[in-house]
Amino acid sequence: MLKRFIVFLTLVSLSIGNTFADEGMWLPFLLGKNYEQMKKLGLKITTEQIYSVNNSSLKDAIVNFGNFCTGEVISQDGLILTNHHCGFDAIQSHSSVKNDYITDGFWAMDRSQELSNPGLTVTFLVRMEDVTSRFAGKTDEEQEALLIELDKEYSEADKYTTAVEDFFEGNQKILFVYQIFKDIRLVGAPPSSVGKFGGDTDNWMWPRHTGDFSLFRVYMDKDGKPAEYSKDNVPYHPRTHLSVSTAGVKKNDFSMVMGYPGSTERYMTSYGVAMNYYQSNPAKIKLREKKLALMKEDMDADPKVRIQYASKYARVSNYYKYFIGQNQGLKRLHVIEDKQAEEAAFEAWVKQDSARTKEYGLVLANYKKIYDVYGTVNLPYVYIQEAAFGTEILEFAYRVNKLVEAGIDTKEGKAALAAAADEYFKDYNKSTDQKVFAALLKMYYDDIDKSLHPGIFKEVEKKYKGNFEKYAAMVFAKSMLANKAAFDAFMNAPSAALLKKDVGYICMISILGDFRANVGPTLGSVFNALELVNKSYLKAILEMRSGEALYPDANFTMRLTYGTVQDYFPKDAVYYNYFTTLDGIMEKEDSTNEEFIVPKKLKELYLSKSYGNYANEEGKLPICFITTNDITGGNSGSPVMNDKGELIGVAFDGNWEAMSGDIIYEPALQRTICVDIRYVLFMIEQYAGAGHLIKEMTLVK
Repeated sequence: MLKRFIVFLTLVSLSIGNTFADEGMWLPFLLGKNYEQMKKLGLKITTEQIYSVNNSSLKDAIVNFGNFCTGEVISQDGLILTNHHCGFDAIQSHSSVKNDYITDGFWAMDRSQELSNPGLTVTFLVRMEDVTSRFAGKTDEEQEALLIELDKEYSEADKYTTAVEDFFEGNQKILFVYQIFKDIRLVGAPPSSVGKFGGDTDNWMWPRHTGDFSLFRVYMDKDGKPAEYSKDNVPYHPRTHLSVSTAGVKKNDFSMVMGYPGSTERYMTSYGVAMNYYQSNPAKIKLREKKLALMKEDMDADPKVRIQYASKYARVSNYYKYFIGQNQGLKRLHVIEDKQAEEAAFEAWVKQDSARTKEYGLVLANYKKIYDVYGTVNLPYVYIQEAAFGTEILEFAYRVNKLVEAGIDTKEGKAALAAAADEYFKDYNKSTDQKVFAALLKMYYDDIDKSLHPGIFKEVEKKYKGNFEKYAAMVFAKSMLANKAAFDAFMNAPSAALLKKDVGYICMISILGDFRANVGPTLGSVFNALELVNKSYLKAILEMRSGEALYPDANFTMRLTYGTVQDYFPKDAVYYNYFTTLDGIMEKEDSTNEEFIVPKKLKELYLSKSYGNYANEEGKLPICFITTNDITGGNSGSPVMNDKGELIGVAFDGNWEAMSGDIIYEPALQRTICVDIRYVLFMIEQYAGAGHLIKEMTLVK
């Protein structure tokens, strides 16, 4: 950090720092200057083989999985590989106490056994185009008209879906053309003792020993088009699929990841970082810690609740630990000071030229003013999201309200409401939600200034003497939003008037309405001001660093990142190797801890060394490895490829020492944790006995 600080203050150009060789989430159709660096690191294929519109390329095998993860096609029959945690909702949805696929795993031994997943989609990128110039100088109305024009131009009569996304805070606009498939079936998943081995303890940590993978298949109709589920559908045949390398990895090997990273904030100022560190993250940690404890209490007490809440718990827990790690990283790596150094360099560059001073001279001062105001409403904003709508009943009330506002007097409206209710009640436990509701609203009451309290809190004070447990008992006894039978009765003749009398709905409306009235105007003005200053700041940075290859922040569009397989030193006198083996699983085994239980069959295979063709040169079974690739959430499930574009692993996590990575890349520490493809193949073939799936793949040495 100190070295980079000195560089910022002494560079003659006063540039905003360096882009390190392994840093960056690059748009695959704009590799440009990156390609030479990639070749130096070992890449042996061309940019045309990575991204092409006219010919099949690697991009045709990479999918947006479910609008929250990444996956890759690994056979000519549409077999998709992604993470276990990406497929976990689907695995959980098919599980019951009788058929516990979470605990036991699931394997379809032929295609008739593959399980349908309504609502799950897989999206292929067809092409991307820079359309910045077409939007230049247009009014908001003209831009809306242009969006319609571009959709007509590229959708091919609704064959494809189009989207225009902003980059560099609106200074660049890129059109994406997609094809979306809706019949996605679960093919295979290891037991959670493999797919989630290490649980919360090992989450975000290295060394790792997790077999974080699952398998799905994309289906299409007989005419080769995307279609809703039908028994008559056939497996999708992609333009290309990834070959699978069993050669293994070595230190310094080239590694490339393609996928859909969700969100980064690499251009965030010190003001934003400080607000995250001092306000947002501590509040989220506090609220999620309470929620997790209450959920876990009920999950441990009842196997049915454990299955119902497994996916919900995992989602809350994942970013609970992330926020803890991020704050530790921000402090340990002096990120606020680092950002302040960048801002000092920026300010010095602006002052070098009168025209710059005129256009950009107030940018940093404006940031300070905006965040001074933002800080007064940020906590209520966090609490309405994490506390109020962190309860299931209020989140469902909000969804129901939106559907009612859209109209439920039609067949389609009633069907949408019924579908939402079925989804909600399927995995709902009233007593668990009641405890969470009481606890989180009490924290909202205690931690947020009374002047910003919703009106319903005054009722709790008056009628229940501030006792949120008693208030919760009343709500959950009377609200149809916590009772399936009562809601089913409502569905016989749904009406907005009846909904407005429900105590759960009344609570949600009070919290939401008063938030919008008391906090909304200030928050809205803050967001509008930030949008303007962010665009100006990024325009300046693009100008200031015009000679460099710059990458935009992640926004869940396809990106490519390149690096190498590497070890690292996390702290003084500590060294981490770049790979783990099955030996490490056995070392971690603890039959008294659900996070470290090892399946009986895996132990048998370990003792007999029955690794098939997947052992390394030392005769050990590889489990995971790490690379310097630059990834973030959304990259989960992304393929990790070698210098020939062959699959060597599946990315599933980042490392604890670099949890500030969404804000600043740390080359000495930042690592991508990947499950070795040889472990995946071993689990499919040797553990599950599903060798028919291996035969679908194209294996190469």
